Amino acid sequence: MPSLAPTAPAVPTMVNARMKPTARKDHRRFPALRHVGPNWYASVMGTAIVASAGAALPWGPSPAAAPRAFGVAVWALSALMLLLVLAARAGHWIHHRDRARAQLLDPAVAPFHGCLAMALLAVGGATLAVGRHAIGERAAVAVDAVLFSAGTLAGLAAAVGIPYLMVVRHRVRPADASPVWLLPVVAPMVSAALGPALIPYLPAGQWREALLLGCYALFGLSLLATLTLLPLIFGRLVVLGPLPVALTPALFLVLGPLGQSTTAVGHLADEAPGALGASSPHLSALDAFAVLYGVPVLGFALLWLALAVAMVVRAVRRGMPFSMTWWAFTFPVGTCATGAAGLARATGLTALTWLAFGLFTVLTAAWAVALTRTVHGLVSGVLLAAPPAPRPVTVRTR
Repeated sequence: MPSLAPTAPAVPTMVNARMKPTARKDHRRFPALRHVGPNWYASVMGTAIVASAGAALPWGPSPAAAPRAFGVAVWALSALMLLLVLAARAGHWIHHRDRARAQLLDPAVAPFHGCLAMALLAVGGATLAVGRHAIGERAAVAVDAVLFSAGTLAGLAAAVGIPYLMVVRHRVRPADASPVWLLPVVAPMVSAALGPALIPYLPAGQWREALLLGCYALFGLSLLATLTLLPLIFGRLVVLGPLPVALTPALFLVLGPLGQSTTAVGHLADEAPGALGASSPHLSALDAFAVLYGVPVLGFALLWLALAVAMVVRAVRRGMPFSMTWWAFTFPVGTCATGAAGLARATGLTALTWLAFGLFTVLTAAWAVALTRTVHGLVSGVLLAAPPAPRPVTVRTR
């Protein structure tokens, strides 16, 4: 008797047979992009901050042409890097969507999605501060306005979306706490620091005041979110010991919200007269707040810098390899340099001027090392290979 069991139609079977090899082939397209993660935006941030920090330094009444030329060259490099990383990440999402989704759901990688916003903002701010000498002020304002708007929206999305994923989808333990968690919530602070530069180009009145107060709101949003995370990060270090050797440079990320918030209050106080009016009774309070907030926070930043340097020296002695986390040595230190420069202008204190130049020197050296090692890693293909499986984190032995 003929079998009564249903048989699958022949056509769908042939279609499925054709589809599977096609899917596998799609995953093999542009293999170099498969492991390009959101942390690559950190290289853009670290390059752009070199140009911005150099422009913020108090060079004196007649600055030499060399610093300006250097700043313009670094800004141009940061703009080119932004375009390249944006294209690489777009290709990553198109051709390796499975990997992109996995990165978004990985609690160790997801916080790096905040770097996109900061890369846009950093290049936009550097364009207005330095790039205007090359492309003109009008074009620089237009570029900064576009990048500031896009970066601010992306930063707010990251500040809400990544913590939501951490609560709802990710499964994290106390041992997983690291400074990387700060990346999504620092992005609004970057907007607060760079937004004031656009205030003079807005119509007087409501437009300027709205941007000024909006930047203060972004400042508060990021500051309070940072204050909720810092105890978790420090508590993890004290209870469970140092971070894994390869992740040790991430300790410098704590400097980001500290230096950037100091920079923000200084820039907001500088632009307040143009937004609120020269006769506003709030101006003296904002000037005082910039100093009374900035000096203690910068002091804590220097304390954390000393701790982070000591931990990095320890990690180097234990064979810390190069990775993209080395870019954490750049942008956070640059924000401290711009914060110190702002305090030097506000107080006239020579010691703060020297501190700003010292931090800028450290920033430039760290940037040169990170850039050189990154280029070498790209040429050799090491940075484009699959990352090694992380070692389990255990409680330290006493």
